[in-house]
Amino acid sequence: MLQGCYTAIVTPFRSTGVKPEVDVEAYRELVELQNSAGVSGVVVAGTTGESPVLSHEEHRDLISMTVEFARCQVIAGTGSNCTWEALELSRYAADVGADATLQVCPYYNKPNQEGLFRHFSEIAEKVDIPHVLYNIPGRSAQSIAPETMARLSEEHSNIIGVKEASGSREVWREVRRLCGEEFVILSGNDGDTLELMREHAARGVVSVASNLMPARIQRFVELGLRGDFGEMEREHEKLKELFEVLFIDTNPIPVKEAMRMCGMPAGGFRLPLCETSQEKRESIKQVLLKLGMKVVG
Repeated sequence: MLQGCYTAIVTPFRSTGVKPEVDVEAYRELVELQNSAGVSGVVVAGTTGESPVLSHEEHRDLISMTVEFARCQVIAGTGSNCTWEALELSRYAADVGADATLQVCPYYNKPNQEGLFRHFSEIAEKVDIPHVLYNIPGRSAQSIAPETMARLSEEHSNIIGVKEASGSREVWREVRRLCGEEFVILSGNDGDTLELMREHAARGVVSVASNLMPARIQRFVELGLRGDFGEMEREHEKLKELFEVLFIDTNPIPVKEAMRMCGMPAGGFRLPLCETSQEKRESIKQVLLKLGMKVVG
């Protein structure tokens, strides 16, 4: 069972530019921070890890390094808008010992629901580890319909859940109704975690904020797992501004900026992503200070 806080871990590059190197030692340090905080797991090479700009070799290396470094569950981001590519990466993740994969809704080419069903079915049939669907229409320009999720989970026992980032309460209700209680829902947005856990029996979150404060986000989720939604709501109110400011610019720009302000080795960006504006940096800084974070830069 997947449950708890799964950190969508950033990929630290040595600088910002066209193809700066991945900083392996910085990455090891970031994974160790997650280990020490006791998070349930990390998601490697997802959107927050800037997967669209990673070469296939770098993608594989990050997965294998994470399996080596992590003392928690590892979910490998191996989805693609190309089925054979997703298969290749998923096989690799399974071979090196990842606990599960994250399969994003194919983006840009916008397959219909039958195409989505066939795409995810191929992966489930040929790679025998758990797979988590990733529904994020804001980036993929297409949604995985709840009916398609239900069909997939009925036909493939290793399609075990969804990272739900549609932001749609109607979709959340339908996923739970059609897919049943055993289907794992993980919040795809930090700000949705409370409602998804309280109203729709979600089991946790794939978190951006936990790059900054992993122990606190893990405790936040554990409140929901215990059914202590009153205390969880009070904590949500304290963290709400952070959840919002981390999306003041395109993810993962704000979280990397915030991490660097706090002295964490988040590294630079690969183009076309780059630093945020000074105005937005100041907004991020003020939220960090309000939360009592030590800002060093």
